Amino acid sequence: MYGEVDLKASAEELNRLADAVAEGEGLLSSTPSPGGDALAGIVVKRAAGPGVLVHLDSERQFLVISGDAAGRAVLADNLRGMASAEDGGHLHIDYFPGHFYLSEGSLPLVVNSPHGGMPNR
Repeated sequence: MYGEVDLKASAEELNRLADAVAEGEGLLSSTPSPGGDALAGIVVKRAAGPGVLVHLDSERQFLVISGDAAGRAVLADNLRGMASAEDGGHLHIDYFPGHFYLSEGSLPLVVNSPHGGMPNR
């Protein structure tokens, strides 16, 4: 069982993921290291919502992101923000009661800046 998903990707990969999330469809594959618990990829799907649900298809080892257009647009903007955050850092995307775009039951995500480290702000 995953407590949270730690997402590391290049700026180009984060932008591709953001595009798929905004469009509501896509399959992004990764190359897991042998013996690790890395994901095989991310599947994005449209759903009625409300909000966005992030969950794990543990059988296939895919992260699944599904939800309505409004919630997906906010998540896509957050992903693009991290892709362009040239000073590093990371973004925690965690559900809490009353969250404005995540659905209850969503796995917590940590999206790392492709530029690593903590920001110099």
